[in-house]
Amino acid sequence: MRVLGIHLAPLVIPLERRLQTYAVFHHVSTFFFLGISSTIFMVFLLFTPLCWLVLPYWAWYIYDFNQSSRGGRRFEWARRNIIWTWLRDYFPVRLIKTADLDPAHNYIFGSHPHGIMGMGAFSNFLTEANGFSELYPGITMTLLSLKLMHYFPIYREYIMALGVCDVSKESIQCLMKRKGQAITIVIGGAKEALDASSGCTRLVLKNRKGFVKLAIQTGAYLVPTFSFGENEIYTLVNYSPPGSRLRELQRKIQQKVGVAPIVINGRGVFNYTLGFLPYRKPITTVVGHPIPVVQNPFPSQEEVDEVHDRYLSELKSLFDEYKERCGFPDEKLEFVD
Repeated sequence: MRVLGIHLAPLVIPLERRLQTYAVFHHVSTFFFLGISSTIFMVFLLFTPLCWLVLPYWAWYIYDFNQSSRGGRRFEWARRNIIWTWLRDYFPVRLIKTADLDPAHNYIFGSHPHGIMGMGAFSNFLTEANGFSELYPGITMTLLSLKLMHYFPIYREYIMALGVCDVSKESIQCLMKRKGQAITIVIGGAKEALDASSGCTRLVLKNRKGFVKLAIQTGAYLVPTFSFGENEIYTLVNYSPPGSRLRELQRKIQQKVGVAPIVINGRGVFNYTLGFLPYRKPITTVVGHPIPVVQNPFPSQEEVDEVHDRYLSELKSLFDEYKERCGFPDEKLEFVD
């Protein structure tokens, strides 16, 4: 039924779909409620007679501040919570394995594209919704995020319970000390959100070589991954083309705060036209073959460039091979600055 051009959801919907919508609402709104709102509330309490309620936690927060750079802490019950199965089925999200991974090595997964929320990386590499541990036995996966995400009290405990660490050099070197470790880096970062539109996927990867240098220094094999459909789950509003003044302003703000200011539209809880929830669009994450890397604590620029070029070539081949079977036969791929 439509009212004033808004497509309303029917009143009678199977419980299964209600649970899926709840899971997505929980995931999308968690940062606001656990991150921003709880931070404001806990800071406010410090200036009231009830400050004693939060002082113990603030003491813990200061003591534990750098835990996200020291391997974090993860709980399997959090990664295997049934809510992530509902989240997976909402889109749905799938995971395609193309090669085995030897637990005698470490791995750096490059996740592409970032999209608006990185839902493919979240579902497949941060949770067990698609059985990552069963597909890759002996491999312990950690998803890396901006250090900024670990500044928010309470929220930092939530994401670390899932196994999130920060994307600093210190964090990566700490995680790579043991064999069988894998980390996922959404290499393009929030900058790619500015180009999260369908038809042509633009990856901010052309000059991003820090992850390659770290792979060589730690001896970690590189694994390209691509999530088809990631850019379909939201619609960018007032899209600013590359080279425009608005795009330059967005990039400057993104460089300062780490998040790209964009306007998006999705669907609502009770309608399919307007809202902040993503659309029900399928996402398929394809994990490519590992690229062997010879460890060298002091790699030359030529060595970094060579491995980087091979990574781009392998990623492009993965994209071309799977785009049609994943439902995007006409999609194009570009590497940009």
